[in-house]
Amino acid sequence: MMSRRRFLGGTAVAGVLAAAGAALRGGSADAAEKDSFEVTRTKAEWKELLTPEQYYVLREHGTERPGSSPLNKEKRSGTFHCAGCDLALFSSQTKYESGTGWPSFYAPLDNAVGTSEDRSFFMTRIEVHCRRCGGHLGHVFDDGPPPTGKRYCMNGVAMTFEPASPA
Repeated sequence: MMSRRRFLGGTAVAGVLAAAGAALRGGSADAAEKDSFEVTRTKAEWKELLTPEQYYVLREHGTERPGSSPLNKEKRSGTFHCAGCDLALFSSQTKYESGTGWPSFYAPLDNAVGTSEDRSFFMTRIEVHCRRCGGHLGHVFDDGPPPTGKRYCMNGVAMTFEPASPA
């Protein structure tokens, strides 16, 4: 049985860890909103436009559960777009199966994404965001296939898919 003292102590520790994670990241979870992007909205407008899951990932820098996105299994020819502003981000020609449980690509489309340093969870990673609205998409790693050697590990909920038109 949990005592009140143990509960309050655990809550305090969790609060300190959350604050430390935000400080290591360089600020709040809405750091992208501080920057200037072509597409800007208030929190209320984003919440009205996006599903709760999309809002969590795109605006709060969350991560979806691995294997939960239908886009991970998407094999058709087409283009992956930002779920926040509809900017074309990745071609299906650069998508590959990384075995991670998230849609992975070896290269974004030209002028589609931006990157920033992410120091959350006591590690340093490179965050990938939509260059037009600043929405958090995922992270990029240096363990991908040729020709780039990059693995853009994206949250499927942060994107939509538009199949190519039949020729």
